[in-house]
Amino acid sequence: MKDLNRRSFIKKTSLSAAAVSVMPSYLGANSERPIAQKYMGDFAAPKIENVRAAFIGVGARGGYHLKFLAALPNTEVVAVCDIYEDLIKEKIGWVREVADEGRHKNIAEYFGDENQWRRMLKEVKPDVVFIATNWKNHAPMAIESMEQGAHTFVEVPIAINISEMWDIVDTSERTQKHCMMLENVNYGRDELMFLNMCRQGVVGEILHGEAAYIHELRWQMEEQDRGTGSWRTHHYSKRNGNLYPTHGLGPVAQYMNLGRGEDTFSSLVSFSTPSRGRASYAEKNYPKGHKWNELDFKGGDLNTSIIKTQLGKTIMVQWDETSPRPYTRHNLVQGTKGVLAGFPTRIALEGGAEDITKDHHSWVQGEQLQVLYEKYDHPLYKRLNETAKDSGHGGMDGIMVYRIVECLQKGLPLDQNVYEGCLWSAVAPLSERSVAGGGAPQPFPDFTRANWKETSSLQIIK
Repeated sequence: MKDLNRRSFIKKTSLSAAAVSVMPSYLGANSERPIAQKYMGDFAAPKIENVRAAFIGVGARGGYHLKFLAALPNTEVVAVCDIYEDLIKEKIGWVREVADEGRHKNIAEYFGDENQWRRMLKEVKPDVVFIATNWKNHAPMAIESMEQGAHTFVEVPIAINISEMWDIVDTSERTQKHCMMLENVNYGRDELMFLNMCRQGVVGEILHGEAAYIHELRWQMEEQDRGTGSWRTHHYSKRNGNLYPTHGLGPVAQYMNLGRGEDTFSSLVSFSTPSRGRASYAEKNYPKGHKWNELDFKGGDLNTSIIKTQLGKTIMVQWDETSPRPYTRHNLVQGTKGVLAGFPTRIALEGGAEDITKDHHSWVQGEQLQVLYEKYDHPLYKRLNETAKDSGHGGMDGIMVYRIVECLQKGLPLDQNVYEGCLWSAVAPLSERSVAGGGAPQPFPDFTRANWKETSSLQIIK
């Protein structure tokens, strides 16, 4: 028996070594952190009393970040960059509407070609940069902003391939500058309440989550020369996977405390449906020779990916911006004592909830939820809801920007670190590989180089 156990051990360790030797090269960097780099998991930058902010891209998203930040105390908008001059003029007008007199006096304007942002960084030297451009520019702009000495806040996804994500991590660690992905959904009322309930153990040990971005956006194809549809439509035609995972996944990952302490993502499998909706929409709405009818749409209408964590827990992540159906992010977390679910918001707990239900076979929902909101609303939501309620997306955008400024001014760690932004965004390229391989499992890179085990849980801020 001893010989058998020894042979079994040798066989298992040999297989493990072989598995390591054939790990996909796209997973990236060496497991050893270069001497010049320092881990950023719980990083708190030196306090910035007056936050000097620059903005790259002020179209659909960046303009709202600009407007809300400009109204916050001890902030200064120092530069705005966009290809289009009219967008800059419009958004600077927004600043004038909300700012106290005497602030934001000398806002530098950069426009006219695609490299003006580089000039802006070198000439203005802002403390922070907000990036809200097309996806392909996120990584190069974030990296250069950090190289020029700025903390960087970049719209979702943080990058579109694994190599770029490693470059972002390495630059952040070397420059000791924050690079946070602007995942605003983490600051929604229900998401904050669910986080609070999970931290208090209301649903017990969490075993499973469900996340989604299901949002019919075919109408964006009308944005042919400017706007989101002008560039995003090409992603749908060329890529087949789960292209926009983080709005649903970010909150669920934080409920489950993944990448912080006890567990993290391990692997992913992914499957897409056939591609039908975009081509049929183009055929119906545009003439035969139109550029949208010249595209060969590769991306499946709906993608379903399953993530397995190192402890064996699971997350289903779905993405669909094509099918005719109501909006949902699923936002579900299943624990040993109950379930929290979204769209519509509803809760079921073993033994019943707050004398409203008798057992887990009935949902607390609708007006019944008010009792649970009063008990479990996140302190952050209670403190900032009135300030942020008009900022967009039900106030989540404003709470996010407020917290960024607050953490920078007080020298606190951010609510989302650079590794989380990369981990959540990695679902897109990994899903593309899995789909192309018939659903073959894809291992997640460990952007923390094993330091996630030492990273603090996200705290419930009082």
